[in-house]
Amino acid sequence: MKILLFSLNYAPEVTGIGKYSAEFAEWLADHGHEVRVITASPYYPHWVVSSGYRASRYKTEEINGVRVTRVPFWCPRRVSGIKRLLHLASFAVGALPAALAHVRWSPDVVWVVEPPLFAAPIALLAAKLSGASSYLHIQDYELDAAFELGMLKGNILRRSGLRVEKWLMSRFDKVSAISGKMVERALTKGVPDERSILFPNWVNTSEIFPIFTPSTYRSELDIESSATVVLYSGNMGSKQGLELLPDVARKLGDRRDLLFVFCGNGPAKRPLEEACGELLNVRFIDLQPNERFNEMLALADIHILPQRSDASDLVMPSKLLGILASGRPVVATARPNTELWQTVHPRGIVVDPGSVDDLCAGIMKLANDRGLRKKLGEAGRAYAISEMSKDAVLTRYERVLTDTVPHNRQTRTTFF
Repeated sequence: MKILLFSLNYAPEVTGIGKYSAEFAEWLADHGHEVRVITASPYYPHWVVSSGYRASRYKTEEINGVRVTRVPFWCPRRVSGIKRLLHLASFAVGALPAALAHVRWSPDVVWVVEPPLFAAPIALLAAKLSGASSYLHIQDYELDAAFELGMLKGNILRRSGLRVEKWLMSRFDKVSAISGKMVERALTKGVPDERSILFPNWVNTSEIFPIFTPSTYRSELDIESSATVVLYSGNMGSKQGLELLPDVARKLGDRRDLLFVFCGNGPAKRPLEEACGELLNVRFIDLQPNERFNEMLALADIHILPQRSDASDLVMPSKLLGILASGRPVVATARPNTELWQTVHPRGIVVDPGSVDDLCAGIMKLANDRGLRKKLGEAGRAYAISEMSKDAVLTRYERVLTDTVPHNRQTRTTFF
């Protein structure tokens, strides 16, 4: 198959959507498919365009068997709701000429990841003109999240945005999402059941695995061997519920054996550092190189995964799979029966979002019970291998892609 992918973030060296997009494209290329990608220059999570790239120019490069076209876009240094919208829209504008140029290549499948939803019309147009199957893959419901987290406001704006979203989603041949709850939400937005697909994130269990010797980060960060490390590692943004962490660290300050390490970058990092002030039981470090990701996960005796209550069914944290595969236990915040709760509950500890006391209690329960930490870590590792390994997930999805092409070539969905 010829597959054209649209992804705002495409960078194998970072975590999150950019890494998943790159691994997906490279896996398809390794399995005999011809893959091209339309994306922006690498900028995430620092919101600074990487050295060797220009946000104002087109650039084509070959990366691990995949032809990647970088398009112009606007990268704000400080992110707000309106600036984020303009940022996402700028990618769609830059992607249009590149999409039209690829029509003559005649792809069999056009696949676009949300966010940004702004790129969906461009992908639909490219699919229409080339006679390809059209796929929308949802990593985050960005409109729902933006309004429910207060990044955008106004009932008229919300109703208008959701109507446009519903119209766009109904035009795709297939709509996939990374969790069962997110697939259910697609159905409420008018996507027929036969067009909806579960396409979960995955984990490379040969790259992420338990380490039974002390992590090298302990010596580099001068952490005592007797310390119990409580680690948050990942993006520091508005959806993570990180505002709890300073109060948690302060409340557990009398436990001299506990050390909190907050690793990552993002717009919430500076407020988090300011809130922690002079706390002696907290260390901050920047996001670490991808090749050291497994060592970073192994630094933790306990992982913490805070999530805001109003975002718990809108997003599924990609970092969770790495945590489970690393064989370390996790304390997560989630409402009962949400997707996050259902994933963590049998193999970790889940507490109510927004409760400092509950999060402290979960951490203390694991800190005081080494045997429980071992048991839950092993359960998480077993789940990652059996259900969420890279080859298992992508093989299932490849079959769906292949099965839609012959039918789609004969009968096209009407665009207008």
